[in-house]
Amino acid sequence: MAEARANTSHIYHTDELMQRPARRTDYLREKQAMQDLAAQMVSRPEGVLPHFVDLAMELTGGVAAGLSLYEKDPMPGVFRWRYLRGVLARFEGAITPRDFSPCGVTLDEKRPVLSRNPELVYDWISDAKIVVPEVMLVPLYVGGQEPLGTLWIVADQAGHFDSGHAREITELASFVGIALRIHRTEKSLHAALEEQEMLTREMSHRLKNVFAITDGLLRISARAARTTEELVSVMSGRIQALASAHALVRRDFNEVGAASRASGLEAVIRAVMQPHDQLDRGVSRFTITGPDMHCGEHALNGVALIFHELATNAAKYGGLKTAQGHVEINWREEGDTVALFWTERGGPKLADGPDSTGFGTKLLQDTVTRQFGGTISHEWKPEGLVLAITLRAAALQR
Repeated sequence: MAEARANTSHIYHTDELMQRPARRTDYLREKQAMQDLAAQMVSRPEGVLPHFVDLAMELTGGVAAGLSLYEKDPMPGVFRWRYLRGVLARFEGAITPRDFSPCGVTLDEKRPVLSRNPELVYDWISDAKIVVPEVMLVPLYVGGQEPLGTLWIVADQAGHFDSGHAREITELASFVGIALRIHRTEKSLHAALEEQEMLTREMSHRLKNVFAITDGLLRISARAARTTEELVSVMSGRIQALASAHALVRRDFNEVGAASRASGLEAVIRAVMQPHDQLDRGVSRFTITGPDMHCGEHALNGVALIFHELATNAAKYGGLKTAQGHVEINWREEGDTVALFWTERGGPKLADGPDSTGFGTKLLQDTVTRQFGGTISHEWKPEGLVLAITLRAAALQR
């Protein structure tokens, strides 16, 4: 940038601008301009920037004016011409480079800049057949920090602009920057209040769901449990699985409120498996692999219960019952379904599957088939259970 500045320095005359005496100062009109912008912000905020261009052109007597709004992506960014007035209005929407333009110099200087015949240096200006005897540019920042772009005003002869023009437009630009910042803050606060109300309703809904699920689990588990201790153990594990799933549903807060986020399938499985993962010298008892899969907020409970039941059964009878036991969990996409595989190794030798099925097995079967519209199949091998589950991808993402 320093090299570019050295090659273009002869077209910039900012110090001369500041030394030119103000030809006239109409303080009443300046005050009216501020009031106009304030009224515009209240009644029609989206019209502040074009009105700002109109006022700047009127106050300075330019033949053309407009804004070069800074778009930083991809870096170093570009300027897009908006709200053009006068003889250059036909270039509305044009794009100019950030690091090779009078507008870029103005943002770097952070003060008004005067340029004469910039087309002699910047070929993109001369290629457009634009002649600029003199142009005054003023940086525009939102709240004094975030660069919005520059205002530029073109005169039809050199020596037109003076220090009074620079002062007037700089003050207007500062006012516009503050007004835009206030408007953004107001919008953010409004969005945050709406989000807070929505979160309150959502919290109530979640609590009702949790109580309903817990009540159902308690009633059915009580019928299946043979002792109080067994009931406590079963219910504690299932509630912990639900809690692990709910902990993964979180929200990101930013300037415009909050956005709901669910989690990835792998994160859900690891959270539920964590209590069963008794590390031996830092080696996990689980191998969990699969492509990135979105697990929707409403699917979390079902996924948590499925893998909690599988882990509980493995701890009682299968691959997690012994210290050497290991479970491999993997999945893949198959069209509009997701295929999951649970493979146990290192547990007690199995001659056959269980003689009867309890509530946990029924809960697993119902969750897979009813909530996810899927299927489940078991293969009882001597070295351990191999289980295959298919889930509808749409149901998993809800």
